[in-house]
Amino acid sequence: MKSFILIQNTLTALIIPVLAIVIGLTAMPALALFYYGHDLSKTFDEYWMEIAVTSISLGLFVMIWGVTLVLFSGLMAGLLRPRLEPGRYPLQSFLTIQWAWSMVFHKVALLFLPNLVPSFIGNTYYRLSGAKIGRGAQINSPNVNDAGSVTIGERVVIGGKAVINAHLTERGELVMAPVIIGNDALIGTESIIQPGCVIGEGAVIGSRAVVPKWTNVPPGEIWAGLPAKCIRLSDGSKPKTR
Repeated sequence: MKSFILIQNTLTALIIPVLAIVIGLTAMPALALFYYGHDLSKTFDEYWMEIAVTSISLGLFVMIWGVTLVLFSGLMAGLLRPRLEPGRYPLQSFLTIQWAWSMVFHKVALLFLPNLVPSFIGNTYYRLSGAKIGRGAQINSPNVNDAGSVTIGERVVIGGKAVINAHLTERGELVMAPVIIGNDALIGTESIIQPGCVIGEGAVIGSRAVVPKWTNVPPGEIWAGLPAKCIRLSDGSKPKTR
């Protein structure tokens, strides 16, 4: 155990310079454009024109750096993620360290990803990270975790700040289970979908609902609450209470 903790702490310390390199390298295209705009601003005689061009260059720097950082982070997360089968894995193992490293790039992307959802850039990030996303899906959340274990169908709408997890930790183990969201489903604002959940086609998860792990939501039903329960069947009727 002591040797594992030592290795874990060493790798944690390495994260800082690695992230510094990633953030620096992804800023290069934006910085080159900024320098070009700054040099261009010096050709204007008017002081305020010079300030305006420099300010626009600075704004473009921030946006281009953010997009580059997000897409690069998605690529790295997809390349480094372990291909874990559904199951339980000891927390103190190299597989979980590899999983944690891939998740680090998701945290880096969070520096700017919230500003890029919903958009094709956000969807591209999740696809690069390994998610399977159908056409017309609207992902308005930066919190689709473990993207490589998440399948999102066509025309799915995921509300703002919704959280989708394909992992959890319990009893000293990392538990991995894929999340599948069927076509035309709606995941409400700030709701939480836990590992192993299957959300059927056309199903609706209400705002701030918490769907417990390994829950199967049948097609067309409406679920809400904490924990989430069915409040409307697919035929529009209320479920019978016992």
